[in-house]
Amino acid sequence: MLKDGVRNKQMLETTNGKTRGGFEQTFKNLDDVLWKEAGCTTELDYTEQSSWMLFLKYLDDLEQERALKAELAGKPYTFLVDEEHRWSRWAAPKKPDGSFDHDKAMTGDDLIEYVDRKLFPYLQGFKQRADGPDTIEYKIGEIFGEIKSKFRSGYSLRDALELIDELHFRSQQEKHELSALYEEKIKRMGNAGRNGGEYYTPRPLIRAIIRVVKPKIGERIYDGAVGSAGFLCEAHDYLIKGKLSTSQLNTLQTKTFYGKEKKSLAYVIAIMNMILHGIEAPNIIHTNTLSENLADVQDKERYDVVLANPPFGGKERKEVQQNFPIRTGETAFLFLQHFIKMLKAGGRGGIVIKNTFLSNTDNASVSLRKLLLESCNLHTVLDCPGGTFQGAGVKTVVLFFEKGASTRKVWFYQLDPGRNLGKTNPLNDEDLAEFTSLQNTFADSPKSWSVDSKTIDQVAFDLSVKNPSGAKEIAHRSPAVIMEEIAALDAESTEILENIRALL
Repeated sequence: MLKDGVRNKQMLETTNGKTRGGFEQTFKNLDDVLWKEAGCTTELDYTEQSSWMLFLKYLDDLEQERALKAELAGKPYTFLVDEEHRWSRWAAPKKPDGSFDHDKAMTGDDLIEYVDRKLFPYLQGFKQRADGPDTIEYKIGEIFGEIKSKFRSGYSLRDALELIDELHFRSQQEKHELSALYEEKIKRMGNAGRNGGEYYTPRPLIRAIIRVVKPKIGERIYDGAVGSAGFLCEAHDYLIKGKLSTSQLNTLQTKTFYGKEKKSLAYVIAIMNMILHGIEAPNIIHTNTLSENLADVQDKERYDVVLANPPFGGKERKEVQQNFPIRTGETAFLFLQHFIKMLKAGGRGGIVIKNTFLSNTDNASVSLRKLLLESCNLHTVLDCPGGTFQGAGVKTVVLFFEKGASTRKVWFYQLDPGRNLGKTNPLNDEDLAEFTSLQNTFADSPKSWSVDSKTIDQVAFDLSVKNPSGAKEIAHRSPAVIMEEIAALDAESTEILENIRALL
């Protein structure tokens, strides 16, 4: 009996391992197909094109699951997607025995024509046919109104569709594995190019922010610069732990996570990322958050928790600046005003912002620090080292505050992981363990200290990070570390050149 139990356990582990390995290989093969496709030239393209195909496969699996449940309950089920445009009809037709039916599968120019001229226009129409913006029908219309197929070769598209069809969203285990692989894809996309930080905030940092803010089920959590929805996905994973009631699960599905995103690609990725984390119809709106006038915000629109890494360095037009009491062209400073306004009294925030915010002497920076200190309890400032964000050349801090009471004391923590952070040596959860532990009691240490608000200059409101223990700035990278990173980048370049050579 014991041997059978051990054998069954080993078989289960082997099966799970194969599933994980199979999914990883499928994603790798998919990237290989996209690499050869003339319409896809960057990691951003790879993620975008993977996303719309993944979404349609997810939708088909969801509908098949719902139809089966309805059949078992003796109830009718009406499919969202009509028969002609269902995944199982055009993308992956099957024979009665379940094997792929190549005779019925469109390919070449016929497939491109169908996707561009029939499928996408049909899916875009869901937005007009939906009952409201919080439905999955509306999300279908939004996604396919913002994205288009970049495939030029119907043969490449056929290969990609067959690979996507190998993925399944039926069990929580499968969804979890797919979400981890999709996160890795977003991370690679975020690390590609100078504006990678727009798409990817290091997940260890997000998890530490969430552990400090401590969201609860029943609270409404908001990110007005949602990007790839990393904050909302990690908040979901934080809240889903433990035994939850049906009512609590329903609250998580429909009344907990809210986001806004301006850029089309990020919007689509955010929707797909949240779906993979278990939210069927994410409350993500495609809009320019900063176009909303703060004077118009009603109490019912406010949130309990704000978690965000707003874009910084951008310059907003004069007409956008008119929406804010403190006018500035700096995008991040406008977002910070928005987040303070969007919090309920007693609401909590964890916001990433560039560290120059703490000491800039321009009128907008001084006024914004004054607003933050007087209208909120800024209880914690986490000072992050250079290299925390890949592709972003600025240092950042995280502001933790509670709205409704003025600041009395600010606890600072200077994060020093004891090594230089970089592409080959990123931030990890262990690096932030001491911070989250000490923050519970606002304890002093060689890396942490408190500043009484009465000692803060009441003219400049300077909040510069000045460690009284005399800890120095992290030293420049050593030659050994630099050589290690060069070697890693050389290996990456060699792999890319080999891929190019294989195409010639």
